[in-house]
Amino acid sequence: MSKLDTWVDNKLLQNITAWLFLMLIFLMVIQAENRLITTLGFIAFIMPPVYICNLKILPLFFNNNRVLGMFLFFLNILFFTFLGVLLLSNLFDNFQWKMLFNVFGAVLLVILFGTALKLARDSFFRRQEEKEAALKLLKAQLNPHFLFNTLNNLYGLSVVKSEKLPDLMLKLSDLLRYSLYETKEMFVPLEKEIKYLENYISLEKIRLEDKADIQFNISGVISSTAIAPMLLIVFVENAFKHLGVLGDMKSKVIVNIVIAESSLDFECINTTDSLDIKHSNLEKGKSGIGLQNARKRLDLMYPEKHELQIEQQEDSYRVALTLNF
Repeated sequence: MSKLDTWVDNKLLQNITAWLFLMLIFLMVIQAENRLITTLGFIAFIMPPVYICNLKILPLFFNNNRVLGMFLFFLNILFFTFLGVLLLSNLFDNFQWKMLFNVFGAVLLVILFGTALKLARDSFFRRQEEKEAALKLLKAQLNPHFLFNTLNNLYGLSVVKSEKLPDLMLKLSDLLRYSLYETKEMFVPLEKEIKYLENYISLEKIRLEDKADIQFNISGVISSTAIAPMLLIVFVENAFKHLGVLGDMKSKVIVNIVIAESSLDFECINTTDSLDIKHSNLEKGKSGIGLQNARKRLDLMYPEKHELQIEQQEDSYRVALTLNF
């Protein structure tokens, strides 16, 4: 990232630039004996309602609190209109009706200007983050290590002429087709996403054979509900990547999905090597890149509509995700 990009992305610099631009406009518009002092006073007066609107009131419109947001929006304008008239009229000693209309118009205009700038800025950066997330998704679509292991296992089955081979070849074909073509859409049917998980887990069972107890449980009706593609696979891949052995016991991977009418509960549990856990953190280094990207995608695709919990214990690792559609 160049220095120019760093400056452009700097929020403080963005705010200072916007206020300087607004100050230049008012310097040309305001008719007073001392334009600079009057303009600086007006800027200082108008800053609080603009930031109150952008930081406290505007988020309400995106959290399905539009009625409260609209009420507070007009209350914010009316309060600072009253305060402005109070100051200009010397505590209403020199009150004139045109003061009320002028101050109300000025406050409304500046607040709308500030809101428009914030919406434009947030929209721009959101699109940039979506592009970045899409690029990372493309990079994560095909795990070469997993693919090579799967092909080697399939080759082994072909040598012994196993009856499992045709079905597993179809599963691999479906998995590759989904990861390469279906994920171009912003959302995909939940049924396809779950089928992708099922195919992936089936292929992992070949690699692990009798070394691990692998469970994939689904409850509820799989409807045509849409979900962000390859959102859940990150956690399942991570479970197999860090699968550990517990003494003489089998290692375990348990994936539970509970589908309700307007929500989905996902849980992924895997056993871990306690010695490895003491010397590493699954959220750090290469192992954590997928989890970090998953968090970013959840924040982008499901703002205020998801809950992610990651618990790391001595001999297990658990991910619990709730999505509200």
